[in-house]
Amino acid sequence: MIEARHLRVLRAVAGTGSFSAAARELGCTQPAVSQQMKALEQSVGTPLLIRTGREMRLTQAGEALVRHAAGILAGLTAAEEEVAAIAGLRAGRVRLVSFPSGSSTLVPTALAAMRAEHPGTRISLVEAEPPRSVEMLREGDCDVALAFRYGGSSTSAAEWEDLVVRPLLTDRLVGLVPEGHRLAGAERVGMAELADEPWIAGCPRCRRHLVEVCEDAGFTPRIDFATDDYPAVVGLVGAGLGVAVLPELAVESVRAKGVSTVAVEPAVEREVVALTLTDLARVPAVAATLTQLERAATR
Repeated sequence: MIEARHLRVLRAVAGTGSFSAAARELGCTQPAVSQQMKALEQSVGTPLLIRTGREMRLTQAGEALVRHAAGILAGLTAAEEEVAAIAGLRAGRVRLVSFPSGSSTLVPTALAAMRAEHPGTRISLVEAEPPRSVEMLREGDCDVALAFRYGGSSTSAAEWEDLVVRPLLTDRLVGLVPEGHRLAGAERVGMAELADEPWIAGCPRCRRHLVEVCEDAGFTPRIDFATDDYPAVVGLVGAGLGVAVLPELAVESVRAKGVSTVAVEPAVEREVVALTLTDLARVPAVAATLTQLERAATR
């Protein structure tokens, strides 16, 4: 029989590369990790690790088991949480990961509602942009991922086909130009009108999409500055160092000093969603979090 505690140890060893590092991550001793790995190898009847001096790597069987471990552990978590809710424990834990503009706009409203309605539910939050946030969900490192994808981009819709997708809102991108810019105050601006401007770009995924949109408009943007920090983008534009396009959620979360916003054509939109695994979607605390995120998006 493969025990869940052994799978958690195997994942820690595979992720950290050593028994001692895994022990630190799990909060136990190095001999305990070694003993549990030995017990797991005895259970499956084949070596899972190859040790050569100070280096350690997974065997083919070890790689297969690590690949399945995230789904197995997610299923066990779902079972434990659902059974606890059915038994009337009224407790739960939800690990949420979100991109920054979602963290500052949708998440606070949703988490405040969760605390008011389900005070026994503990919710943690870390930030990561997609696709890393989606990888964290599949790897079992979070329960709900707030993510986005751009319409008409090269990203395939199939990237989420194994996940439960809860659509939240469509977030339109707006142009940012310095106050006093020739296009400040314009009702609408064509992307081609910004062809000769220096650009400030955002996160890597947003940056790739910016290049695609500009190329569709017939030019390649000259990106002078790139930053994942939305206030920094706004500050750079406000200082007259370039122009940018940002999602409306991002602009909403930043005090835009010295900047004018303009609608850009053609319209550029991104789909904002909450993602989880099929098993986790049945966990009451996770389901409630998804519902509150959905409600926050409509306010």
